[in-house]
Amino acid sequence: MTPRIATPTDFPQILRLIRESFAYMDARIDPPSSMHRMSVASIAEQAETGEVWLIDGPAEPQACVFLTPQAEALYLGKLAVAAAARGQGLSRRLVALAETRARALGYAALELQTRVELVENHAIFAAMGFHRVAETAHPGYARPTSFTWRKAVSAEAPSPAA
Repeated sequence: MTPRIATPTDFPQILRLIRESFAYMDARIDPPSSMHRMSVASIAEQAETGEVWLIDGPAEPQACVFLTPQAEALYLGKLAVAAAARGQGLSRRLVALAETRARALGYAALELQTRVELVENHAIFAAMGFHRVAETAHPGYARPTSFTWRKAVSAEAPSPAA
């Protein structure tokens, strides 16, 4: 299960993966997820302005992540893992890929956002070495709705453990 760059023929399956993987959030987050505004065309646009990676499964993608260059960090978005593939380290594999891409692009950090309500995601990203650095509110909200997380990326890839 090696990550690969997505091609246009993958985009409909990636959209389905994201919608299925993020569906549990509907009853928990406010405002609703941006995935409801996503389309095959918006994934194609992401592939043009950034990168779309996936890990294949037997029939459909098992995991995906969007990588977007920003001013100070490589941004990770739409990290999704199929329910049947959870617990296999696919998120860690995609975050490791993001670190490799960040180094290749000259970035010193990765950045992502989580919704305030998704405390289990906070724990997962903290365990992967991300630190909460900011909180933001969506337009029209007086309370924080998202947390920004950052992870430093070393200039060189870590050596494999002996």
